[in-house]
Amino acid sequence: MTSSLFALFEQSGVSAELMKIAGKVSAGERITTMEGELLFRDASLPFLAVLADHVRHRINGKQVFYNRNIHLEPTNICVNHCAFCSYRRKKGEEGCWEFGIDELVKMAESHALSGITEIHIVGGVHPDRDVYFYADLIREIKKIVPTVQIKAFTAVEIDAMCRFASLGIREGLILLQEAGLVSLPGGGAEIFDETLRAKICPDKTDSEGWLNIHRTAHKLGIPTNSTMLYGLLEGYSHRIDHLNRLRTLQDETGGFNAFIPLKFRHYNNRFSYVAEQTTVEDLKNYAVSRIFLDNIPHLKAYWPMIGKQVAQLSLAFGVDDLDGTIDDTTKIYSMAGSEEQSPAATTGQLVDMIRGAGFVPVERDTLYNVIRST
Repeated sequence: MTSSLFALFEQSGVSAELMKIAGKVSAGERITTMEGELLFRDASLPFLAVLADHVRHRINGKQVFYNRNIHLEPTNICVNHCAFCSYRRKKGEEGCWEFGIDELVKMAESHALSGITEIHIVGGVHPDRDVYFYADLIREIKKIVPTVQIKAFTAVEIDAMCRFASLGIREGLILLQEAGLVSLPGGGAEIFDETLRAKICPDKTDSEGWLNIHRTAHKLGIPTNSTMLYGLLEGYSHRIDHLNRLRTLQDETGGFNAFIPLKFRHYNNRFSYVAEQTTVEDLKNYAVSRIFLDNIPHLKAYWPMIGKQVAQLSLAFGVDDLDGTIDDTTKIYSMAGSEEQSPAATTGQLVDMIRGAGFVPVERDTLYNVIRST
């Protein structure tokens, strides 16, 4: 950061405490949890944008990543009872689905010629499907699209499918890895604070369980993503606590590829009375996350959740990844009332979004290997 920017901050009446944080960020130093909370509470949006952009530029320059991907959602039947979920259905309930392996393979095959490089698989925790079922699913998909990378199953799904098969987490992950799994998504983290978690997802894998599953994956050479559900009962201290637990595990393993803040959407769930966060709060959350998570290389804006316009705007607040084309293959957020009810984007649209914001579009694979830079 230039001295002229510091002078501008001072002239604008930025507090000494915030100026100290700006100095640390400029020098590449880590900020504390207390400083992270201060940024959430007191920093203006322009101030946060400058700091987050500085961190993003230090890590990724002007590059913004995207990929060609689809989602497969095997089932929305789930044994858990998360109060914020608009997706879950009971077996036999109207609106439920449970696709078999043959059906899922046909879905993957129908996209095989579209140039996809990733298949993202997540869904409900089905009571009758264990880790052997999902290992078979991966193997069958790889027969049809052998070069596509498979990123699949949240820690919550991994926990359950291994228990259903009476296998330990490590053994279950090895089975999936040998079948062709290359990465885990970051879902199921929600918010790590145990008191809040008991209110919003009481029967889901607990915080330490989620972190341990990702730790185990990292030690097996399986990189993962990480997430945080925000805008539902939590305060800034809870958000920073969550980010700090991720940062601490990343210090230990280095296995997180990306962090994705996930905005609570209130349609059709038990927290429908909770007002959704504003766009200003969305952008603040991206910026503070980028500044605080100095050791996680990528910050992703999941455009099906927040809409393409806000996703493009987020690139000015530290975001360097817009996810992928998706091709209208996910229902998790559309069922909760997201901005994108039929989420699909062409590579041209993603490239235009990135270029229009002044950045360099880079197509990547699941593991952030560069396919092409445009």
